[in-house]
Amino acid sequence: MKLTIVGGGSTYTPELIDGLVRVRDRLDVSEVALQDVSAGRLDVLAAMSRRMLAVGDHPAVVTTHTGLAPAAEGADVVLVQLRVGGQAARLQDETLPLRCDCLGQETTGAGGLAKALRTVPVMLDVAERVRAVNPSAWLIDFTNPVGIVTRALLQAGHRRVVGLCSAAVVFQRHFARVLDVDPSRLALDHVGLNHLTWERRVLLDGEDVLPRLLGEYGEKVAPATGLPVDLVRRLGTVPSYYLHYYYAHDEVVAGQKANGVRAQEVMEIEGRLLEAYADPSVTAKPELLTRRGGAFYSEAALDLMASLRDGDGRTHVVNLRNGSALPFLSADSVIEVPATVGADGPVALPVAPVEPLLSGLIAHVTAYEHLALEAAVHGGRDRVFRALLAHPLVGRHAVADRLTDSLLEANRAYLPWAA
Repeated sequence: MKLTIVGGGSTYTPELIDGLVRVRDRLDVSEVALQDVSAGRLDVLAAMSRRMLAVGDHPAVVTTHTGLAPAAEGADVVLVQLRVGGQAARLQDETLPLRCDCLGQETTGAGGLAKALRTVPVMLDVAERVRAVNPSAWLIDFTNPVGIVTRALLQAGHRRVVGLCSAAVVFQRHFARVLDVDPSRLALDHVGLNHLTWERRVLLDGEDVLPRLLGEYGEKVAPATGLPVDLVRRLGTVPSYYLHYYYAHDEVVAGQKANGVRAQEVMEIEGRLLEAYADPSVTAKPELLTRRGGAFYSEAALDLMASLRDGDGRTHVVNLRNGSALPFLSADSVIEVPATVGADGPVALPVAPVEPLLSGLIAHVTAYEHLALEAAVHGGRDRVFRALLAHPLVGRHAVADRLTDSLLEANRAYLPWAA
């Protein structure tokens, strides 16, 4: 099969190549087409990928493309990992909200909206151009904010689309290490939206061991959430790390103001990774890549590709159209839940009723996401303002007004309607 990676100059690409080598018996990729608008980064990552495949004795060839059409033509899967504006835009996303005492984060809150405004139009254009040359390809969206981007693509009529995040796989592997069991024995009752999820049950060979994880192993489980163990136990669920931005917002903002934001660390890591990739003697993904984020990205992505190709009906946690899975949301909302995945795409597994503590926040953030998508697709200061006002991490009209002006000014180069 042919795999196309849009944003192939990303520092994440060696993670995917490493995964290809490890799962070669399950996924027979013969060509990896790397596409990127940056020819310089593309050359560096292509050379690194070829060295990794050679050392792993993998037969796939690596091709490079600055144009999208030749890269997507003939591909079975097109995986998109874009960052519109690069790390410089991310730094703005994470620092501007702090001026209003709001969370500085790249995928949620005001920063997440800024990223959606830049990204959605580009992703819609990418999908249209892929479909023009290859209507049968599956498009896997790993581009944040995944939930909003996936809904944009589905709303535009692109049906062979799946949104993907590695958060569930990270928790599965974390729980497996804590319990000292093989990860394949664990299944998660994972529910919510992208970057707004909870693990309500952890099934070990069919038995729920979440009470044991929270009780006996709580001190090992809680750090992965960013929250105190006592609070995690009181919740009775394991919230994703992104929930601590909501449950401990003021403390997080204070820490960001005192210690800086994640973007500053990532920019330094990216520079060092690119230096390593450019070194001809480096033939394996550097340990530093684990600090970049996206742990188990390759496992999640490649396992999903295999199910889409083989139609094996295995269960994956993905972002997909709600339908009737969460009855308190509209059918066209995009949710993140376990689904069986076959050649025709994902089908959500039945979801047990969601308790009000969770469903209230899910519904609130879904309303914001709908407004964010309207702003990203149609533009307009008032639409941006309404989306910010609806977000639970903003929610005050004076703050929303200030943030609207700041975000539009900072992103004017990416928003033709704001010029």
